[in-house]
Amino acid sequence: MKQITKYIIKNSLKRIFLYRACLSRLRMMGVEKVFSYTLAHETGVTSEQVRKDFSEFGIKGNKRGGYNTNELLEVMENIFHRNKEQNIVLIGMGNLGIALSKHGQFFQRNMNIVATFDIDPFKQKVRSNIPVYSLSRLKEIIDRFKVKVVILAVPEISAQEVADELIRLGIKGIVNFAPVLLKVPNDVIINNVNLCNELESVIYYVHKQIKADGSKNLEILYTGMKY
Repeated sequence: MKQITKYIIKNSLKRIFLYRACLSRLRMMGVEKVFSYTLAHETGVTSEQVRKDFSEFGIKGNKRGGYNTNELLEVMENIFHRNKEQNIVLIGMGNLGIALSKHGQFFQRNMNIVATFDIDPFKQKVRSNIPVYSLSRLKEIIDRFKVKVVILAVPEISAQEVADELIRLGIKGIVNFAPVLLKVPNDVIINNVNLCNELESVIYYVHKQIKADGSKNLEILYTGMKY
């Protein structure tokens, strides 16, 4: 049964991303051992929260002796299956798709975009490091490279149709940049990324902060006038 799905990344997993970034920086500085309070200070949480997150993902360490930086990073890499190459395809080579196909950190994190797809025949003829194919070759490429995860950057009007075909071909995870909530079976993971929503969220909090700062300034001014 298909249903509208928006996969919510757990806060604990988001914090693992932060811990990993912090550990990478500390390793570059030559730090060989870290403690939970160090990671807590660097990421803005408590030591207890760090240990709780580690426990959730099966990360073990010595509370008194700290964690070996290299070993801890290796464990985190295994969480994200960085120990083996992840083959991915990208559907939709508009401006956003082109930008995503050139994103260097995918390669750095062992995520390999093996092919891109677009319905525009002209784009299929453009020479690039990553080939652009017709959608008619989806099954061939997915089967050849054993692809399970797809980046979807197509217009809203065609997103559901393309998603249905991807799922029929065995895709189990979709990072969806189309501004629509896709209906998929329960065993398919969808992570909707709406850049406009993300930007509007920041705008909302910026104006909220400006308003709060303005209220504080008025309060200080009023208090000063009383004396």
